[in-house]
Amino acid sequence: MLLEGELVRLRALEPEDADEIHTWMHDPEVGRWMNNGYPRSRAQIRKRCEERPVNTYELVVLGIETGGKLIGIVDLRDARPEVGNAELDIYIGDAEYRNGGGYGTDALRVMCRYGFDLMRLHMITLWVVAENERARHVYRKVGFSEDGRHREAFVAADGKRHDMILMSMLKGELE
Repeated sequence: MLLEGELVRLRALEPEDADEIHTWMHDPEVGRWMNNGYPRSRAQIRKRCEERPVNTYELVVLGIETGGKLIGIVDLRDARPEVGNAELDIYIGDAEYRNGGGYGTDALRVMCRYGFDLMRLHMITLWVVAENERARHVYRKVGFSEDGRHREAFVAADGKRHDMILMSMLKGELE
């Protein structure tokens, strides 16, 4: 199945993607607003890519690609068919495509369309650090609304705590 937008296409991750993912995981700008856990070696990431489970309704992890180049990752996780909800995560790892150009916006639209149309979801949610205004702007642009705030729930690499914003989009609200 090919999931294409105007600028990107989404595809299953391959073991060959491990080197790129390793580079992104060690980029402070990529990890600034993410819970990356502990550092992982290139070999550990490669092994994880090789042993990655098959995408299922409960967890769909896809690479974001443009011009044949992997630039990021998007997923829908914790999907529950009995309620039709899933949670979305996305990041653009490649610095060349991270600051404008619409790649993240296009990937969001493609993944949300996939969730609503093919997975028959009713709602997609996500969490974003309150200070990450650039991401919040993109989420609002595609149709997400701010639902609530979880105070001091995110701990940055420097130990500083930040509020998290819960955002959601219902089927029919995708712009």
